[in-house]
Amino acid sequence: MTGQPITLRLRIQDPVPGVAYSLQDKKNHPVEPVTASDVSLALDVSVRLAPGPRFLGEFVRSEGPSRRFVYIAIGTSAGQHGSPWTRRAKIDIHTIPEGLLAKALEGAVLEVLLPGRARDGGPACATVVPLEGWRVVG
Repeated sequence: MTGQPITLRLRIQDPVPGVAYSLQDKKNHPVEPVTASDVSLALDVSVRLAPGPRFLGEFVRSEGPSRRFVYIAIGTSAGQHGSPWTRRAKIDIHTIPEGLLAKALEGAVLEVLLPGRARDGGPACATVVPLEGWRVVG
């Protein structure tokens, strides 16, 4: 297996209560959905980091030569039948600073704080701009 595993934590501030959120694998399947309450929600994703840096793994998607991201599936996309929401949030990971990646290779967890809601009051979706940048949390 190429690359060393690291953990990225996607923390969603103010998610829509009662709505399911999950990571989405490369086959577009939701993985371990969690139903949001009125507190922040965290999804941990394991990726492999190879020299370059290159991001690899079951959840890593690519667009062009350098953009790498993961999807958060929301509502019916996360397997929640009957949800009024069918959305995905794209979270860029290629922008993580190399200094933080070095900490992750030493075992630290890297976290990003994401908005939970879009302008329409529903779950944030499309390319989501973090509320706070990546940081070491553990």
